[in-house]
Amino acid sequence: MFCYQCEQTAGGTGCTKVGVCGKDEDIQSLQDTLIFALKGIAAYAYHARELGQKDEEVDAFMHEAMFATLTNVDFDLNRYLELVLKAGKMNLRVMEMLNNANTSTFGNPTPATVPGGTKAGPGIVVTGHDLLDLYELLEQTEGKGINVYTHGEMLPAHGYPELRKFKHLVGNYGTAWQNQKKEFEKFSGAILVTTNCIMIPKDSYKDRIFTCGIAGASGVKHIKDRDFSEVIDKALSQPPLSENPKGTLSTGFHYTAVLGLADKIVGAVKAGKIRHFFFIGGCDGAKPGRNYFTELAEKVPADCVILTAGCGKYRLNARDYGDIDGIPRLVDTGQCNDCYSAIRIATALAEAFDCGVNDLPFSLVVSWYEQKAVAILLTLLHLGIKNIRLGPSLPAFLSENVLNVLVEKFNIKPIGNPDEDLAEMLS
Repeated sequence: MFCYQCEQTAGGTGCTKVGVCGKDEDIQSLQDTLIFALKGIAAYAYHARELGQKDEEVDAFMHEAMFATLTNVDFDLNRYLELVLKAGKMNLRVMEMLNNANTSTFGNPTPATVPGGTKAGPGIVVTGHDLLDLYELLEQTEGKGINVYTHGEMLPAHGYPELRKFKHLVGNYGTAWQNQKKEFEKFSGAILVTTNCIMIPKDSYKDRIFTCGIAGASGVKHIKDRDFSEVIDKALSQPPLSENPKGTLSTGFHYTAVLGLADKIVGAVKAGKIRHFFFIGGCDGAKPGRNYFTELAEKVPADCVILTAGCGKYRLNARDYGDIDGIPRLVDTGQCNDCYSAIRIATALAEAFDCGVNDLPFSLVVSWYEQKAVAILLTLLHLGIKNIRLGPSLPAFLSENVLNVLVEKFNIKPIGNPDEDLAEMLS
């Protein structure tokens, strides 16, 4: 990085700072956090724009925030902290915008039970986030004898009426993004990647994986203008998949569906049938320690409800949690941007009980990995939500002083021992 103040290479002879002389590690930490958040905001805004929606206030903030990371020498810690929390506010706007874009195009999601595994015949598996890509593929494959499967964050697509109406959208194959190499190698059909969650493909399936939109990988065929004819041809030329069912998964608990049960949920809480609500989810990854989220969910008592979203859901959605008087104990609100639904559910509960969200019997245990998770965390902080547990480790780009500020203001804490954390949250 070039230092604009001393006109030297940062860290080289004549410059002992990183980026700009006089920029301390706390400002650098906040600017790094801001840039990570902007990448997440940009991802959601991109998907919304593809569906015809945009927000001038969000666009203006992107310019303001990027400009603020340049050669400004007035490095005020509190001002930058305000800017970082403003990123959380803008991410809330953009999540709402993407929610509205998805629901106005594909309908409000409703709960769905989704078969796992594969069916006999040619197949295409779709991973990523972009629902419009999936819709166009389903239209182009209709009547061609090809079964289409979701993977990773595409599982929530089964909740949308305009996607579910395609009978050849037959189920979900596999789990989260970091398992692609193992899972795609065993999938004999074609593979379509719609967003950035892509592992470098193995040679064993490199000739049958395709990217589109913003996604790309070296040596992989990139599809333009949503013309999926090559993907279709590849699927038809491959050995057909075998009949191999693997249980079911649930999804589609959009806030509009859950709030339809609001009176029932409030009644169950007042009657002592629901003791506590947990949000356990976010990004998944391969780093050791993520089994914490599985263990925590398994230990949650039977009189508690678990909300989840993002690909972190695959750490806990393989088992049947049952229900409480017909209210599902596991509520999958959707993709990572559908944390917006979880926020709407929490705020509706707070209104029903005439209290703040922080006063609810509601605990958030967030798994983070990439930029969208950072943006969502800042949204929660912008809303003043406290006592969030974050893991599997705290972000390395948070300096000690910045972390101390977040602990002091919001009581953010790292995940620890599942039994001890659970006991503390329930108390």
